[in-house]
Amino acid sequence: MSKSLELDFLPKIGITCGDINGIGLEVIIKTFADNRMLQSCIPIIYCNAKAAIQYRKSIHLPEFGFHQIKHISEATNKNVNLLNVFDKEVKLEPGISSTEAGELSLASINAAISDIKAGLIDAIVTAPINKDNIQSDSFKFAGHTEYLAQQFDAKEHLMFLVSDDLKIGTVTGHIPINQVATQLSIEKIISKAKLMASSLQNDFGIRKPRIAVLGLNPHAGDNGVIGDEEKNIIIPAIEKLKEQGILAFGPFGADGFFGSGVFTKYDAALSMYHDQGLIPFKTMAFDNGVNYTAGLSIVRTSPDHGTAYDLAGKNKASESSFRYAVYAAIDILFQRKLQAEIAVNPLKISMQKRERDR
Repeated sequence: MSKSLELDFLPKIGITCGDINGIGLEVIIKTFADNRMLQSCIPIIYCNAKAAIQYRKSIHLPEFGFHQIKHISEATNKNVNLLNVFDKEVKLEPGISSTEAGELSLASINAAISDIKAGLIDAIVTAPINKDNIQSDSFKFAGHTEYLAQQFDAKEHLMFLVSDDLKIGTVTGHIPINQVATQLSIEKIISKAKLMASSLQNDFGIRKPRIAVLGLNPHAGDNGVIGDEEKNIIIPAIEKLKEQGILAFGPFGADGFFGSGVFTKYDAALSMYHDQGLIPFKTMAFDNGVNYTAGLSIVRTSPDHGTAYDLAGKNKASESSFRYAVYAAIDILFQRKLQAEIAVNPLKISMQKRERDR
């Protein structure tokens, strides 16, 4: 995902601002300060205009400017488009959590959701939110992933951390660690693994994906010596997946799986809980990792980091993961379009590929 694949149109990418007192606006601005990004997409940032302009000034990028628009139809590929979605006064206080910042982050998300449902934008890239200050009567979710799944009526979804060399999904998401074992089931593992396999095929162009399934307990339970979830839940799930034609393997002890490099033999790994997957992912792919929500009817990506209040307003945040998130959204749009064309006319696509390869 170092650069996006080529589409036959410039996709409109909706960019939500996240918590304006975090590093969201900084990584957005730094990403699109590189004019080459405008060759790949038409960015539309959903924010409070005054706050966005003030943040830009605070990180001393005077050559960077926003093209303020009142409607998506005014967006152009020659500018970084800014759509004001929050008229309420909001104070910019880098590093400080505030109710107003939470209200703005939700308004930004909702505006992007409304526009993508209306077909006005092609994908959404979300900047990090504060999962506490965004809570309200209309937002009672653990994060973006769960809210978007509800908004798009996704029967099942997968938090999928992806990079060029490493892809990890999680069976359970934003839940307390003491609830993980009780929320695991054969059916849930099967559902997540099948969704992962489908995403690898349709969103990443991997024809026959090989999926490694991690154990829950240390050393994958050591044959029942350290817990019985592997014997009673995970292994039966893997066997059923194989019966259904899914190339699933394991369970693997998570430490050895990543530490020994075994992960390189598989297209993706399915972890049992959040930190089991995200700790190795962020260790190995922090600068180029992307959080992708598989299972939605729309394309949504985000950087693999949070608000980073400790860096906010200091012009020290790296935009690398956010840039990769934009590229990933474009790549997935391309792959979905390609897979749809293959389904309609596989012979034509095969002939086109042969022509390109000559």
